[in-house]
Amino acid sequence: MQNTAPQAIMIRGYGGPEVLEFEEVTVAAPGPGELRLRQTAVGVNFHDIYVRSGLYKTLSLPGIPGCEAAGVVEAVGEGVADFRVGDRAAYVVGPPYGAYASHRILPASKAVPLPDHIDDSLAAANLLRALTVDMLTNRVAHLESGMTVLVHAAAGGVGRLLCQMASSMGVTVLGTVGSPDKAEIAKASGCAAPILYRDVAFQDEALRLTDGRGVDVVYDSIGADTFSGSLKALAKCGHLVNFGQSSGPVDPLAMSTLAEKSLTVSRPILFHYIDEPSLLRQMAKTAFDAFGAGILKADPPAIFPLSDAAGAHELLNSRRATTGVVLRP
Repeated sequence: MQNTAPQAIMIRGYGGPEVLEFEEVTVAAPGPGELRLRQTAVGVNFHDIYVRSGLYKTLSLPGIPGCEAAGVVEAVGEGVADFRVGDRAAYVVGPPYGAYASHRILPASKAVPLPDHIDDSLAAANLLRALTVDMLTNRVAHLESGMTVLVHAAAGGVGRLLCQMASSMGVTVLGTVGSPDKAEIAKASGCAAPILYRDVAFQDEALRLTDGRGVDVVYDSIGADTFSGSLKALAKCGHLVNFGQSSGPVDPLAMSTLAEKSLTVSRPILFHYIDEPSLLRQMAKTAFDAFGAGILKADPPAIFPLSDAAGAHELLNSRRATTGVVLRP
């Protein structure tokens, strides 16, 4: 007989994928303002890797990691008006996390309804990314037709959606990639000029492609390895948006460096932008509508059983993943 007890991935100490322990857990009934979800798809993100390794010490140990998932409402707590039993829902949460589980309790204010045209795996693999893209293009830096931007990791999960959204807005997109194969992926996503950063200095190529002017915005999720070059790639009055640090944190920055070209630097965190429920729902609707209209497109994700969260982390960390990665409880 199949085991139906709630199960989850628990972390008791920071480290490699081996610290992801699969075990049974207890999930209570929802309290006031809460939902109990039976989760059908759980997204795996680089943020989870940083949490697992201890780079981000934002998970109280022992604890269940994971930022996003989709599922079905099993029970509704007192005072919840927006959801009923049987409704489909998705969410993205910051600490506390808790997505790597078959069932969970979630504040109803953190959940968004899933429209019929968005399947659970698409939502779990891409909601955080799509919300990030909305934040980057419409809130942190307001893109307009005719601008030129540079997207680092343009063939990555966020990078592909960012290229798609920016190009749909009439923006010229340059993007760094690590191989000719990834250059083709970036091109298919709307990147007009992929830059093979292993072959050329990306900042020099960005300046060459813009006739020495530089780009209006750089979207940099790499951090330490690219930050200095990203500043050099900017035009006067340009904006560097550092929204990740896959190569490590950025060193302190002297204000005089910005004054050389009247530059702006920002370091947005998505969880701050979606903390207000009404804004979260607005941003999620924008994302779902973009998928429905074909502006945003994503390949089917790689699927792992929840019990093999370690394998999912190994794939993502290898940089071999060309699609989203999802755990299936």
